[in-house]
Amino acid sequence: MLNDAYGNPVGTRSVEARDAYDLGISRFLGAEPRVSDSFEAAINADEGFALAHIGLARNMQLLAQPDRVKASLGQARALASGLSTRERSHINASALLLEGKAAAARIAVYEHVEKWPADVMIAQMCTSVFGLIGFSGLPGREAEQLAFISRLSQHYGDNWWFRTQLAFAQLEVGQLVAAQANIEAAMAANPKSAHTAHIRAHLYYENMEDKEGLNYLTNWCENYDPSATLYNHIYWHVGLWSLETGDFDKMWHVLDINISPERSQGPPLNVMTDTAALLFRAELAGLKVPVERWKKLSAYALAKFPKPGLGFADLHAAIAHARSGNRDALEVIIDCADGPVSDLTKTLAIGYREMEDENWGIAAEQFCNAMRDHARIGGSNAQRDLIDYSLAACLVHDGRRQEARTLLSITRPQAISKEIVAGL
Repeated sequence: MLNDAYGNPVGTRSVEARDAYDLGISRFLGAEPRVSDSFEAAINADEGFALAHIGLARNMQLLAQPDRVKASLGQARALASGLSTRERSHINASALLLEGKAAAARIAVYEHVEKWPADVMIAQMCTSVFGLIGFSGLPGREAEQLAFISRLSQHYGDNWWFRTQLAFAQLEVGQLVAAQANIEAAMAANPKSAHTAHIRAHLYYENMEDKEGLNYLTNWCENYDPSATLYNHIYWHVGLWSLETGDFDKMWHVLDINISPERSQGPPLNVMTDTAALLFRAELAGLKVPVERWKKLSAYALAKFPKPGLGFADLHAAIAHARSGNRDALEVIIDCADGPVSDLTKTLAIGYREMEDENWGIAAEQFCNAMRDHARIGGSNAQRDLIDYSLAACLVHDGRRQEARTLLSITRPQAISKEIVAGL
């Protein structure tokens, strides 16, 4: 039996299949292009390689291709009986994730990693702000995520993926110096990793180095393939910095060419949330966004996320519905909020409804109610700044400018000097 790149025995005797699988894992962990090609090459070399089928299913989930997810998962399950205990557990934890059983999947990951900590595709599920911890809806998720990844240090050492994820967890709790050391080491080890470049962008953001971050990321992503899963979000950062440095032409170019629903090949969650966030932050800064843009995004949100349940998606869909005038869709989110953060989803959606109706004081109250634990909604600090800025905008419109400035001096002081919210 052969071992994968992380030292785990894998159920194939084909060196070609193993090598293609390792490449698929590396590309998946780095959000590089041609992930599916690698897993398919492994399957072509050994059709009975169950974990290659699971790897393909994982990538198809990111790309929102449920039929292919189901087919690949079915193939893996059909092959599971002859596999090792680790591989069966790997398939079980992956299946829970792929079937949307997030709470059970999170438990399964913890149990699996306790026995096989170097099984990176399973450990990966509980890392990053979009992972099973990040979207758990539980309080203290940043601390839990840092604790989870830190416990793996003895098993991964200087591995670039590990140091990338450790850096992200450190950034989210304000450990910027430690994060910088890890992200620089990870970039040196694998400069092709989009996830690593992305976390370096967050480091620039947290350090308020807008121009430096924009220059770095613009240069890095020149050769990044639009089919890669993080392409959309990488360009969201470019668009955001373009807005904040006053290059509005570049911001609109990013919206139209790089991240728009009409053109993007990225995961629908990123397409919808990145577009909504950038458009709304442009409006908060005082730019005019044509209502037609909001109507198209509202329609996209309804098509891709028709039922409320994923709070981070519902938050951004609520903004699109409110700004487009689609009150019926907005009320569905408010009335039918579901999932582990349904309380926050409803509160924030009401806030955007009242904001749209120019009931500034009522809207501000809703955003204030969400402030104490809006980390539960998911996403990064940079993404959730949208909520803080929404509250500040309401306070400004309500004649409480100093209160808005005090708020942001505590949460995001750079917003005051950079005029991120008009009227401050």
